[in-house]
Amino acid sequence: MGAPWAFDGHIAGIGTASGLRAVIGIWQQSPFGTFSDVMVQQPSGHRLLLAPTEAIAEFISATYCFDEVQVVDVRADLADRSLSVDAGPLAVRAVTGGRTPLGYALAVLPRRLAVHPRWLSIVSPLASLVAPGARTSGTAGSGRLEYYGVSDLHQVSSAVVSWDGADAGALAPVVPPVTFGFSSVPPRPSLARVRTTVTEG
Repeated sequence: MGAPWAFDGHIAGIGTASGLRAVIGIWQQSPFGTFSDVMVQQPSGHRLLLAPTEAIAEFISATYCFDEVQVVDVRADLADRSLSVDAGPLAVRAVTGGRTPLGYALAVLPRRLAVHPRWLSIVSPLASLVAPGARTSGTAGSGRLEYYGVSDLHQVSSAVVSWDGADAGALAPVVPPVTFGFSSVPPRPSLARVRTTVTEG
């Protein structure tokens, strides 16, 4: 197994009434420094990566599965219970709410344990029982192993989402689950505090 890549930050999962679903990564620490990226699945099922640089796009697309990759300016601001995202054709203005019941349960665990790959391998079969579609360890088939260590979870209480300047519809569950990799975000729109660890298989 190769040396791991660790990405520390937040992931927001947002669904819309039109069927457009977005998974937004906001990374404070990573091998690429501070950056944000967006994975979008359109109502047709088309999977699109919006990444800020060629190097980041190459790494992410070598780990997950997409039908299209675009390198665009990706700006994401998370502060004071608000999330603002501008990424090429996508614009999001969201408000985050209180901690979810699962968030309270996760907050009890020491973070060092909650993000450890060995622990995440053990609890992965249970994750989908708590959040349908979600798993904490696995692979998208690229040969790389991924571990999602979530240490906090807050609801997204409202959002305005537009695609190519058109309203994508009201905030809705992330249904059906996104299919970029082995795991989806929880069905209920949410913001997770997360460490993602990627290793070569």
